[in-house]
Amino acid sequence: MSMVAVLFLAFFVMLIIGVPIVAALGVASIIAVVTGSSWPLLLLPQKLFNGINSFPFMAIPLFLLAGNIMAEAKISDKLVALANLMVGRYPGGLAQVSTGASAFFGAISGSAPATTAAIGSILIPSMKERGYRGDFSAAVVAASGALGLIIPPSLTMVVYGVLSGASIGALFLCGIVPGLLISLALCSINYWNARKMGLKAEAPVARELRMQIVKDSTLALFMPVIIMGGIYCGVFTATESAAVACLYGLVIGFFVYRTLTLKSLFNILKSTAENAALIMFLMGTANFFGFIITAERLPQTLAEMIIAYTDNKVLVMFIVLAMLLVLGTFLDNVTALILFVPTMMGVVNALQIDIIFFGMFTVIALAVGQFTPPVGLNLFIASNISQVKFESVAVQIVPYLISYAAMLVLFILCPWLLTVFA
Repeated sequence: MSMVAVLFLAFFVMLIIGVPIVAALGVASIIAVVTGSSWPLLLLPQKLFNGINSFPFMAIPLFLLAGNIMAEAKISDKLVALANLMVGRYPGGLAQVSTGASAFFGAISGSAPATTAAIGSILIPSMKERGYRGDFSAAVVAASGALGLIIPPSLTMVVYGVLSGASIGALFLCGIVPGLLISLALCSINYWNARKMGLKAEAPVARELRMQIVKDSTLALFMPVIIMGGIYCGVFTATESAAVACLYGLVIGFFVYRTLTLKSLFNILKSTAENAALIMFLMGTANFFGFIITAERLPQTLAEMIIAYTDNKVLVMFIVLAMLLVLGTFLDNVTALILFVPTMMGVVNALQIDIIFFGMFTVIALAVGQFTPPVGLNLFIASNISQVKFESVAVQIVPYLISYAAMLVLFILCPWLLTVFA
C-alpha cells in the first residue's frame, strides 16, 4: 500500500472513531512515515515549526482577538438595531434583520460560529416571541452566519492566502462583492418564506431614534473600513491591519461603549489564546500531512487525471464544487482548506485558473459546510439557542442551501464577480 493510501486511511479511520482532527492529522502522518518510508521522524518537529513560522499567520490570533473584543463589547445589539432600521420594514422583518446583522457582524468577527452565536442569541428568542417557528428562525440565523467567512476580514481567507501564496489583501477586497450578492440572495429567500408563512414586517423605527441608531453602530462598522481602506491604500499589510483592528476595538470597548472591563479583557485574552493555539497546532500538523502529499506527487497525479478527463475550466470548477461540498459536510473549513488547497494547486496552475478566483470560490463553497449536516457547527449552535431538534432545522435550511449553490454556479459562469477588486 502506498504512503498516501496509508496516510488517508489512517486519517479517516481516526476521524470515524472520534479522534480530534488536529491529533488525527499528526498521528496519520507519523503512521504513514513509519510504515511507508525511511524518513527520520525528526521531520515532524521541523514541519510543525515550519507550518506556523509565517508572518501572515500572525493575523490569525490578532483577528481572533479583534473579533472577541468587539463581541464582548456587545456591539451585536447595535448592529441588530441598524439592520432593523434598514431592512426590518420588509415582510419577515426579523428574518431580514438576521441576515443584515450577520453581514454587519461578519465584517467584524471573521467567524461563522461567532456570527451565528452573537446574532442568534439576540434574534432567535425575539423571532419566536413574534410567532416565527423555532426551526425556521434557527435556519435563517445558521445560513446567515456563514457570511462571517465570506465577508472580509475572514480567517479562512488568511489561511488560504498562506497555503496558496495568494495576496490576503486582494482576497479581502474580492470578498466584498460575493458577500453582498449572497446577502441579497438570502434576503430573497427570507422574503419568499415570509410570504408563504404570513410573517409581517416590523414596525417602523421612530424618527427621533434613527440618527442615534446610526451613530451608535457607525463606530463599530468603521473597523472593517479601517482594515480594508488601510490595505487598499497600502498603509499596512493584512497582518498589520489585524493589530490596528485590535487597538481600535479596545478603544471603542473601553472608552466609547464602556462595555469592556479588565476582567472581561482577561477572559477575551484567554479565549483567544486557546483558539489560536488550537488553530496554529492544526496548521503545524497539517503542514507535515501536506508535505507527505506533495512528496508523493499527489497534486501532480490528480492534475494529470483531471486534465486527461477535461481541460475545460468551467467543467473543472463544477468538479471542484462537488468535491468542496462533500468535504464541507464532515470537515471544518480550516482542515478542509489544508487538505484541499495543496492537493489542487497542480490543477489550478496547469489550467491557469486565477488563484484569487479559486480562493474566493473555495472559501464560499466551504462556508456552505458550516450549515450542512452532519457537522454543520452553525446548525448546532442555532438549534441549541432555538431549543428545537437539529433534524427540524436541517429541513428548513434546504432553501438557503439551494441559494448558496445557485450563487456558486453563478460565480463559475461569471468568474469576474469574484475578482472585481483583484
